[in-house]
Amino acid sequence: MHQPPGFETTGESRVCLLRKSIYGLKQSPRAWFKKFSKAVRDVGFKRSSTDFSLFTRHQSTGTVILLVYVDDILIAGDDTIGIQKIKQHLNSFFHTKDLGGLRYFLGLEVARRPDGLVLSQRKYCLDLLHDVDYSGCKPVETPMDANHKLCAHGSDSDSLLTNPEYYRRLMGKLICLTVTRPDISFAVGVVSRFMHAPRTSHLQAVKCILRYLKTAPGQGLVCKPSSSLSLVAYSNADYAGSLDDRRSTTGFCTYFGGNLITWRSKKQSVVARSSVEVEYRAMTVVVSELTWLEGLLGDLGVTLPSPATLFCDSQAAIHIAKNPVFHDRTKHIEVDCHFVREKVQLMKLELKHVPASGLVADILTKALPRQMYHQFFPKLGAYDLYAPACGGVLENIRKT
Repeated sequence: MHQPPGFETTGESRVCLLRKSIYGLKQSPRAWFKKFSKAVRDVGFKRSSTDFSLFTRHQSTGTVILLVYVDDILIAGDDTIGIQKIKQHLNSFFHTKDLGGLRYFLGLEVARRPDGLVLSQRKYCLDLLHDVDYSGCKPVETPMDANHKLCAHGSDSDSLLTNPEYYRRLMGKLICLTVTRPDISFAVGVVSRFMHAPRTSHLQAVKCILRYLKTAPGQGLVCKPSSSLSLVAYSNADYAGSLDDRRSTTGFCTYFGGNLITWRSKKQSVVARSSVEVEYRAMTVVVSELTWLEGLLGDLGVTLPSPATLFCDSQAAIHIAKNPVFHDRTKHIEVDCHFVREKVQLMKLELKHVPASGLVADILTKALPRQMYHQFFPKLGAYDLYAPACGGVLENIRKT
């Protein structure tokens, strides 16, 4: 740390003592969050053990929930009086501004319908298309060609990009867009593997994603109220899908009360020796996610009436989780085996088989043909609030 201008002293080695946190310093976020945590804890709020930015308070009058991101605070709950009191309490400690009902939060647009909420990033998507001059491009039906063969080392005609920063900026924006667009998660995950040395073919794949976004820039997720408190997950994996290192891709999606809440499409960190190992490693990732969700729902005051259900299309992986005899076949995945098997034996997890034709997580592991893609797409809870009543551009493409 250097002394501020105008306060330099020569021949002395002194340090500056900060009496308050200042914006721009590394310790300012920690100091801010410490002060905020103390302010809300003094009025009965408890910080979640699964998400440190979540605070809850359960009383006889109802529940109040605080979600914090830096200095943006989201307040929800069924205790109207308690919400008003916490607003007044925060206003006495900080300079706050009440923006009213939730409409826009960290780039997420929230629209209310009679039967639920719609989360989207329409403005963000339109700005992205405008920045890359793709507002008038010809749309396509799928984010990635089913026959794609992208790899880090291309042919002579597939040259390196002269401006890789442009590619990396696009990837950063597309990754942010996957917050409400699970349909592009796999495609974005594939093209993001080549940010260190992007080539012409990689940029063409990114342009295909942009043309797909042009089809429905207002596409988002719909959340409907439900009396069901069931926690359901679908797991799948693509064996040796990467042409560079032959690693597989894990894909899963979880539903609570019939609404999609989390999903992931990510390449595995190790090379698998069999398709069963791939499926089992993907299953382990999903079980970790379900364990975290159970803790998060518990902090919100939700008690699951039944164990979480995990659907998988690999009967061999399900038998390994239920049968403790397969030691010789599972030595190389022993930790994962015991982790999943323990959840099954404690009756905290129920494993069920589902045919590949009904496994919605398949859309998160590979590029599907058009017919299969549109078969799984509605099951992701996708909804376009801004779609024309006549069917829009997508229907015109299908007819042609």
